[in-house]
Amino acid sequence: MARKLRIQLVVDGSGNGYLKTACDYVHLNPVRARLLRAEEPLSDFLWSSYPYYLCAPSGRPGWLRVDRLLGEWGIAGDSPAGRRAFGRRMEWRRREGTMGEFKGMERGWCLGDEQFRRELLEQVSTGPGPSHYGEAVQEAVEVRAERMVVEGLKRLGWTEEVLRARRKGDPSKVGLARELRAKTTMPLAWIAARLSMGRRGYLAWLLARRGKCPSSAPSGQALLPI
Repeated sequence: MARKLRIQLVVDGSGNGYLKTACDYVHLNPVRARLLRAEEPLSDFLWSSYPYYLCAPSGRPGWLRVDRLLGEWGIAGDSPAGRRAFGRRMEWRRREGTMGEFKGMERGWCLGDEQFRRELLEQVSTGPGPSHYGEAVQEAVEVRAERMVVEGLKRLGWTEEVLRARRKGDPSKVGLARELRAKTTMPLAWIAARLSMGRRGYLAWLLARRGKCPSSAPSGQALLPI
């Protein structure tokens, strides 16, 4: 039986406009889906939280916070005048014809700046698999691998310049490559490029020779210099 994926969009709500974009996207869903005629206001679509934003506090669920979104629109208070202003602006937004700006939301999983995105990826603990949202999980694996590289360089007292200058088969590089292979699912090509260790095949040979005396290099590779 096929398994359904549940994909969620995580939004940065720190007051930099991302929350407003996400809410506008949701509230304009019936327009994009053509569930409303041109003359019908957005508030006529009842299968949405949007009509509640136009109600007095006593007429909407207690869990719904409207102040955050009104503030994003520059509306100072949850008052009758403020709610009317919000309704007018949403109708203007509807007819503005800027639906193209939402494409990133339809294809992505995160709405926020790069720092916010990386903070989320740092928190992903699951491994990749068919039941997970692959793009986000793969990004998280790469962020984790990059963090391991940074921590490894710190332990060694190396800078990025030193890493690039060291020979491809440096034992410390090989040790870090083994750690990455054991604790992440990053491919050999990524590890070889990140650690400046030459080609994927050469790295595979370096990892396979553990505990053995190197008698020959892989095809096409000179044993020295490394």
